[in-house]
Amino acid sequence: MVAYVLDSSAILRYIDNEPGSDRIWAILASCVANRSKIYISAIQWGEVAGKLRERLGPASGTSVLTSFLPSEAEVVPATGQRAIRAATLRVDRNLAYADGFAMDLALDSADRVLVTADYGFKAVEDLAKIEFLPTK
Repeated sequence: MVAYVLDSSAILRYIDNEPGSDRIWAILASCVANRSKIYISAIQWGEVAGKLRERLGPASGTSVLTSFLPSEAEVVPATGQRAIRAATLRVDRNLAYADGFAMDLALDSADRVLVTADYGFKAVEDLAKIEFLPTK
């Protein structure tokens, strides 16, 4: 079974109905139908929460956030080991620190595909399967 790791840019593309939102919708539907799994780093999830709070305020931001994620998806906590691996990716591969958490999740298993609209992940596309959403 394929597993998808969604980063914050992919989630925001879906919420904002921007290019690639149809692909995220298909991934969410596949997860709900138990044909795939979805993983999101708690760090990336926090980035989305912050963006929505800035845009919509506390009540609306929380409402959008809780309605987005299907119960079958898993928000993965940031552990000490994940933090070290994310920092290593930041230093060694010039990847943003928060993005290192998403990449670390993708590296957990060969069946995981990182889905992103952030082309900063080009710096590490040799390490894992990455699906880039279309540019705006």
